[in-house]
Amino acid sequence: MNGFRVVVLSVLVLNLYACTNVQTDDQKYVNKNTVSSEAALEAYTRLGLQYLRGGDTSSAKSSVQRALEIRDDYAPAYNALGLIFQVEDEKGLAEQYYRKAISLDEKSAMFHNNYGAFLFSQQRYEEACKQLAIATEDPFYNSRGQAFENLGRCLNRIGKTAEAISAFERSLKTGGRRPQALVELAQLYLDANQIANAEGYYKEFSGLVDDKRVSHSAKSLWVGILIARMNNDVSTAATYALLLKNLYPASEEYKSYKESAQ
Repeated sequence: MNGFRVVVLSVLVLNLYACTNVQTDDQKYVNKNTVSSEAALEAYTRLGLQYLRGGDTSSAKSSVQRALEIRDDYAPAYNALGLIFQVEDEKGLAEQYYRKAISLDEKSAMFHNNYGAFLFSQQRYEEACKQLAIATEDPFYNSRGQAFENLGRCLNRIGKTAEAISAFERSLKTGGRRPQALVELAQLYLDANQIANAEGYYKEFSGLVDDKRVSHSAKSLWVGILIARMNNDVSTAATYALLLKNLYPASEEYKSYKESAQ
């Protein structure tokens, strides 16, 4: 669950400024002070997120508050405060600011994705899935592949396997060869005893590892062990098991491996 949150937060922080404000049609000229204010709003919010990424939440809040002093209805600033308070484990405040951001910009896929990630971290899965589903509806959202991946994990958590598979496959179609989605699909198809599909997705993931584009996670190693066992590939299963033991000895996946080996 924590892994889900970290992945989502990193994507959302990097993509906070996917769109800019558009001036109204009846505005006959551009006021330089207005342009300056708009630039300041973005700059203060961006600076706040930079502080957040550096672990300085106090400075992050101060910077974002400067943006709200300029304009108190600037939705990205409230979204940033939601991120900040989520990191500080101030759950009530985080939710308050996420909801405020959405109320100011209901069409923002990013805000819904962010709020959905927060709800997932609170184990409020039904609510999370609804928010994440909304995030996937925008065909121009530049992190749509991530949103579909998040939705797949959420749907899988509430037992909607077929819908989860569909979401993960959409993630690959809209976001390229996403390692997490490939591993999740491999496991879901393995659980459904559709071995050929499981092997196909896992082979794609393994190719990314071989190309040094990604590293194995505890889950990818565990799925690799299960597929190797299905193929009676003792050598590969042993190799993955050793990596799992050395790299992720405290993981749930290693616990499952030890239990299965008894």
